[in-house]
Amino acid sequence: MQGDPKLIEALNALLADELAAINQYIVHAEMCEDWGYGKLHESFEKRSIQEMKHAEKLIGRILFLGGTPIVSKLNGIHIGKDVPKQVEYDRQAEERAIKAYNEAIDLAAEVRDHATRDMLVEILNDEDRHLDELEELLDQIEQMGLPIFLTTQVG
Repeated sequence: MQGDPKLIEALNALLADELAAINQYIVHAEMCEDWGYGKLHESFEKRSIQEMKHAEKLIGRILFLGGTPIVSKLNGIHIGKDVPKQVEYDRQAEERAIKAYNEAIDLAAEVRDHATRDMLVEILNDEDRHLDELEELLDQIEQMGLPIFLTTQVG
């Protein structure tokens, strides 16, 4: 099947976001593991794996539409030097992803590719959940204070 070139381009842009997110989350996960924050490590690692699954879906769809997945391009990666910065950088990345997925969903509907649109909506729902989880962590840091919050992340 030959898909719409603009939609394939948008899917590749989303792929670049996902590839960056995978790397950002895994570095944050390993930093937290190194610092002894096992719960944060698990949370970031799990999110990295979810982003990998998103990338896999995007690659599959690009191929199905007759395009070439571009895996050599990564969008900006921002590594936090401490936990609050990590969570904030991850939150910002999720906000950008949500905006990009909404735009791609609109484009898929415009070119009448409803299967791609449905796949993008499914991924968008995951990204919304990621944003909610990150905002929850930021709220906890603010309400508990960083030292107390970090004691809840050991183990």
